[in-house]
Parts: sequence; C-alpha cells; structure tokens
Amino acid sequence: MDLFKKNFLDEAAELFDLPPDLVAGLPHIEVVGNTHFYMERHKGILSYSGEEIDINGEKTIVRVYGENLELMSMTGDQLRIRGTISRVEWVK
Repeated sequence: MDLFKKNFLDEAAELFDLPPDLVAGLPHIEVVGNTHFYMERHKGILSYSGEEIDINGEKTIVRVYGENLELMSMTGDQLRIRGTISRVEWVK
C-alpha cells in the first residue's frame, strides 16, 4: 500500500472513529482459547478438512490448523470454526 493511501485511510478511520482495519477492508480475526475461530470480511473457503482450513482473506490466505475442525457457520462476510486449534498462519 502506498504512503498516500495509508495516510488517507488512517485519517478517515480517525475522523469517523472507526478501526483502521475496517476502513482498509482487512479481515478481522478472533480466536477464543484454542477451540473457536471467528473471521469477518473473508472472501471464501479455499480448502477444508478436519485438520486444515484455508480461508481467502483477499490479500492473504489464513490457514487454520487443528483437529476435528468444523465450519459452524458462514455468511458472505463472516465465518466461525470450532475444534481444537493448534495454530493460525498467514500465507502470501
């Protein structure tokens, strides 16, 4: 991202009191313990198994590793995974 665009996004976020990741359209991820994974602003599932789920984050792939992983819910913007999560990686 060029410097002008970054500064503009930072200023817009501050002006409207919004989180910078929301203004930039970046994914928002939450992990609760090692059993629940939540992601907003995803672009779909790329691969799915009980041990690994690849999620399109538009500019990166978010890879969730674990055991007994299940996609609990998914809408056009949000998804929830449960299982025993061992790690989360960002893959370019």
